Amino acid sequence: MTSPRKTTRRDFLSGRSAVHAAADLIPDESLADPTLKSIATTAGKAAYLLQVARTAMACEFQVFLNAGQHAGATETALEALDLVETLEDQLTVYRDHSEVSRLNRTAARQAVVVERALFDLLQQAARLCEETHGAFDITAGPLTKVWGFHRREGRFPAPESLLRAQQDVGSRWLELDAVAQTVRFQRSGLEINLGAIGKGYALDRCSDLFRGRGIDDFLIHGGRSSVLAAGSRLDPGHAGRGWSIAVRHPLRHEQPLGELWLRDRACGTSSSGNQFFHFQGKRYGHIIDPRSGHPADELLSATVLAPTAAEADALATAFFVMGAEATGAYCRRHPDVAAVLVRAGSQAGAVDLVTHGLRADEWQPQADVDRAASDAPPA
Repeated sequence: MTSPRKTTRRDFLSGRSAVHAAADLIPDESLADPTLKSIATTAGKAAYLLQVARTAMACEFQVFLNAGQHAGATETALEALDLVETLEDQLTVYRDHSEVSRLNRTAARQAVVVERALFDLLQQAARLCEETHGAFDITAGPLTKVWGFHRREGRFPAPESLLRAQQDVGSRWLELDAVAQTVRFQRSGLEINLGAIGKGYALDRCSDLFRGRGIDDFLIHGGRSSVLAAGSRLDPGHAGRGWSIAVRHPLRHEQPLGELWLRDRACGTSSSGNQFFHFQGKRYGHIIDPRSGHPADELLSATVLAPTAAEADALATAFFVMGAEATGAYCRRHPDVAAVLVRAGSQAGAVDLVTHGLRADEWQPQADVDRAASDAPPA
């Protein structure tokens, strides 16, 4: 069956053709994607979404827009995904020509001038390292390498190799000159890796692009672990609450743990469920505590809500390392940050949830998941 409507390029790029085609072919169903729990629900015609996607940063980035709401939204979405590719080329350590790779090669010998936005990101990373007492540290790359996770080949390191790697880790060796806009490494073995903050940073840059064009209602995610939501989905069931996303179970990925509502907020998740290995009967995940040099093992996953996606991503890694108690203390000091932490339950395969800083109207756990503790304020 084909649609009887004629579609112009303008209709396609504005999202009108998506609305028309959906009305003709599937008038009672909306689009489906596991990232957005609410997209799989039945909705009226006003709830149709336009989705634009592209692979970058070793994952799929997706943009969701209310179809037909904003003129030029699809062109902007495509431009945003172009921007993600440009940022990957700047930030990755897996391309020798990237600005970060050049920085790692030369900054121990001389101060290196870097692009202004990258310098600001490095300053933000240094601040978050200090605020989390080193639980988040962009210089932890040598530890990731010595544990084999750099190439997804986890292995238990020799003690002397681990000690050498630990000696080359620490943002205290990172010299940032705000006046000259330069970066210098005060230790020869130092290197930076922005993998734990780069996707969130890319989402923030995309958000700036959308808002600069007057587009205030959208959701964009990178690999589902980094999400930024602005405004609200145009759906009667959302009633201006924002966008609904599912938090996935760290052990059973197709099972949701609960539902989060985001509006003008970002969400980041760190989990060791995909990268780990076993050695002498113990499980070792890929998220390394920069302070001890060993993989963090208190939590199964950490999901963070924060004002920016870069902050949410970095804090998700930090909270995974810090554990439940220290995360609670951080959230109390920073009321604009909230967290959903998952740790192993008392029985095999079971999990406990610990939440900090969440309002009752923005988090709904699954009924069959234990909720071990919460300091969430009332709605």
